[in-house]
Amino acid sequence: MTRLLTHSDLTALLDPVACLAALADGFRVADEVPVAGQRVRTDLPFPGTATALIPGLLPGVAAYTVKVNAKFPGARPALRGVICLHGGADGELLALLDSATVTAWRTGLAAALGTHVLAAPDPAGTAVLGVIGAGAQAELMVRGLRTLRRYSALAVYDTDAGRAADFAARHKGEVSTSAAEVAARADVVLLATWSRTPLLALADTRPGGHLTTLGADEPGKQELAADLLDAGLLVVDDRELAASMGALAAAGLPASAADATLGEVLRGEHPGRTGAAALSVYAPVGLPWQDLALSWLAFREAERRGVGAEADLLG
Repeated sequence: MTRLLTHSDLTALLDPVACLAALADGFRVADEVPVAGQRVRTDLPFPGTATALIPGLLPGVAAYTVKVNAKFPGARPALRGVICLHGGADGELLALLDSATVTAWRTGLAAALGTHVLAAPDPAGTAVLGVIGAGAQAELMVRGLRTLRRYSALAVYDTDAGRAADFAARHKGEVSTSAAEVAARADVVLLATWSRTPLLALADTRPGGHLTTLGADEPGKQELAADLLDAGLLVVDDRELAASMGALAAAGLPASAADATLGEVLRGEHPGRTGAAALSVYAPVGLPWQDLALSWLAFREAERRGVGAEADLLG
């Protein structure tokens, strides 16, 4: 039997603290898997793209994921798809999970983790948080960050003023009139947009600031200018992917421009931020093992609690 886990099922099953712990563990050990994950993307004769992430693997998990997404920027939601969770012993299809939900959770929470690790320590919670792009991934980034650290204020900008206002109301923030205004005010800036031209350059940033850019996850998308990426500590999730389809590719920078991966920082192989005045950037693309980390959590909890319908797809 295959368990079907919808958006409402997943939001009931997933817990940010448990997900953050699973993602942190994954970053530390994912490189031990001998089979590299792949991202496959293609244009379509429609106003969108198709993407597949295969296979999601982690040491100690006897399962793997295959994710297929449709990305249509003009649609709401803009991302739709499915994650297949297969058993490792015989390929049994254990579960089908709503990809939009898992992707938002794993992307937003992994970004929150990277932001917390790289941003300047702020035990008093005096820093201002900025959000550019008030969509589902920003929602999970802010939610995840607030389990890891405090902020004194929140500034939000989105090209859709109504969405920015709704986001600000949910999170007790204030709406800004531009991306540059957010960057001028915030110590930590989170970007999650569909932009194909840089929204911020080095001149827009504050000394000692941190920026996390999620939008540059496929060719042609870009949120940060090359001078900004080249100016401070630049951390990615995968050097080659960042250089082929992520923030480095968009800025015309090679894989060697990345100072470290987040896994290297979490394993203590790179010191990460070394001073309060330094500028830091986290520019992930998103990796297949992250889908497995959260899908496995959700599936095991669903099995324990009996959540989700079951179907015999071979019947």
